[in-house]
Amino acid sequence: MSSLEREIEETRQHLATTIDQLLYRAHPKTIVSREVSSIKAHYVDVETGRPRTDNILKTVGGVVGVVVVFAVVRKVVR
Repeated sequence: MSSLEREIEETRQHLATTIDQLLYRAHPKTIVSREVSSIKAHYVDVETGRPRTDNILKTVGGVVGVVVVFAVVRKVVR
């Protein structure tokens, strides 16, 4: 095999590997798994496994605030 043919074959293999990696990354199950891990890491310390109460309290406070706003708006509209 000439050096040009070998180079073409190496490039073809590299492109095939790259396409396989892109397909894996773009697969819906992979995306969901990555996002779930990201959300879990926001609420649980990855190293210790302990809950991150500051982030949990911020989220709970935001949800309670939205519920209160909806309740107030509903009372005002009636």
